[in-house]
Amino acid sequence: MKPILPLVLACLFANGTAAQTAEAEPEAKLFVTMEEVDLNQFKWKNRPIVVFADSEDNPAFAEQMRLLQQRPGELAERDVVVITDTDPDVLSDLRKKLRPRGFMLVIIGKDGGVKLRKPFPWDVREISRSIDKMPMRQREIREQKDRAIER
Repeated sequence: MKPILPLVLACLFANGTAAQTAEAEPEAKLFVTMEEVDLNQFKWKNRPIVVFADSEDNPAFAEQMRLLQQRPGELAERDVVVITDTDPDVLSDLRKKLRPRGFMLVIIGKDGGVKLRKPFPWDVREISRSIDKMPMRQREIREQKDRAIER
């Protein structure tokens, strides 16, 4: 009887892991271009960070993308999706609304409202701090702590 117990336990744990994997949502892309998305698809799900530039060769754009790509885990933890728009000739709805001139970084909240604009590159640490001060993010942090306590 004892030799069967480890096998039964292994099967139980394997099935639990499989169920958790099956329930997990597919991982969304962290970096997308304006042509690939509609901003409304992120409402109440993600915090879009839009990086505008007149060209992909813009030094500020290249620096911003380098900074963002260095710490993707911190962005994913905050439900961030980075949207790039480097073609001023194609007037996207967001470009019409925000009217960037050259480089601009915009943080948009889950509610769809503009939370912050910066005319220069910003480090992920600064972006994270700014997001963490938002009321909705504060609530998310409290809920995570409450779930951790309940376990």
